[in-house]
Parts: sequence; C-alpha cells; structure tokens
Amino acid sequence: QVQLVESGGGLVQAGGSLRLSCAASGSIFSINAMGWYRQAPGKSRELVATFTSGGRPFYVGSVKGRFTISRDNAKHTTYLQMSSLKPEDTAVYYCGTGDRTRNYWGQGTQVTVSS
Repeated sequence: QVQLVESGGGLVQAGGSLRLSCAASGSIFSINAMGWYRQAPGKSRELVATFTSGGRPFYVGSVKGRFTISRDNAKHTTYLQMSSLKPEDTAVYYCGTGDRTRNYWGQGTQVTVSS
C-alpha cells in the first residue's frame, strides 16, 4: 500500500503563488513517478504536471510557464510551485501515482483563486 498526503492549498488572489507538497509513504519502492492532477467543479480530473519516464517534467499547456513540478527523492516528496495563478486554476488538486496493480491518490487539497 502507498499513502499520499497533500498539503499547501488555500485561497489566493489572481496573480499570486502557492506551493503544494505531496509526501509518499508505504510501499513506495515500486511506484511510478508522482504527478499532479486537478478537478474543477463539474469537470473531469485532468493531469497538470508529471515526470516523463526519462525524468523530465511534463506540463499541460494551460499551466506551462506558470507551474513547476519538482521532487525531493530523499524525502519522497513531490512539489508543485504555482505562480501567476488564474481563477480558472481553481480546483481540488491531487497527487497521484501507481504501480503494477493499481493507482493511488491523495485526499486532495483545495486551491481557490479569486479574481
């Protein structure tokens, strides 16, 4: 089993910044790279940022240039630095990963960007 715990969400004005953290614990030796996803009200969950199999960061187009994904392998923690936030970034943000048998998700953290 793998446990993922997110933190760092909150309310911020448009143009502001937030940093999300996702700490992994449990059977983490077999998991894939963690990614960040978000789900806005009435919408499906979408990928925001992750690492490719080669270890390079990947971003969905709408956040490219504004968000930065990073990780601290020693702490088993992945971060999402979000800058120049827009109201359309408002969503519940989840970190997620998987192994050969299943996917794992954190509990989610709310990010609200006011205009």
